[in-house]
Amino acid sequence: MDGSAEAPAAGTVLNALATGRGAAFAIDRYVRADVALGGDSVSGAVAGDPDADTRLVERCVERVLDAYGDGVSGGHVETESEVSMAAGLKSSSAAANATVLATLDALGAVEEVSREEAALIGVRAARDAGVTVTGAYDDASASMVGGLTVTDNDRDVLLARDDPDWDVLVWTPDERAFSADADAERCARIAPLAEHVEELALAGRYGLAMTINGFAFCGALDFPTDPLVEAMPAVDGVSLSGTGPSYVAVGDRADLEDLQESWKTKPGTTFRTTTQHDGARTT
Repeated sequence: MDGSAEAPAAGTVLNALATGRGAAFAIDRYVRADVALGGDSVSGAVAGDPDADTRLVERCVERVLDAYGDGVSGGHVETESEVSMAAGLKSSSAAANATVLATLDALGAVEEVSREEAALIGVRAARDAGVTVTGAYDDASASMVGGLTVTDNDRDVLLARDDPDWDVLVWTPDERAFSADADAERCARIAPLAEHVEELALAGRYGLAMTINGFAFCGALDFPTDPLVEAMPAVDGVSLSGTGPSYVAVGDRADLEDLQESWKTKPGTTFRTTTQHDGARTT
């Protein structure tokens, strides 16, 4: 009873910490999960990181088994990621999505569960594990169904979905920032700006929305705005991704290549990719 799946990482249009409403878009980088069912307990591992916290993926397996396991109670999950953990690129949501689908794949139950419900299994597991403040349904939905999604994370409702076709540039500094450690009270102070970003996103003005989000949340979370200023006005949009520390810019390839020359002089790593429209999948 083995299964495997992969789910895309994502970038931010609107951070949900201020109002409970968020927006994110899938990118063409992946987290893979391999699940082997059997035994009496659930364990987890992260490839290349023996000390990684595996509570989230273990809870994903447990939740799937509780709902669809038909007597199966144990298993092991191992994840492997093309993006850094705790970098603001939704690696946790992607790992949860991949684990849920891989576990369903091992059970032969993938077709029994809608993609939206599969994403919600991971969201609920994230809340159980205490690794998220908002539940991150915006991140989870973008990763699970692909494209760009706008969600109400307080009600776990998908408000809108679209398929913007962007080239994407990511700069990830060397430090890490865990979502659960973000100052939610400070972020709540910029709720009026977040509401404006939501209006722009629902109107399809994604680039402007994410740029305003970037400046607002860099201020709230104490990240520098220099990378945003360097990107303007050449790119369509640029933002701090999630609770940082990564920055994400979208637009034309040539403009992003020029920006990459600037961003790669900073400590950390840069890479170029594209938006991803298909979401998570079994492999």
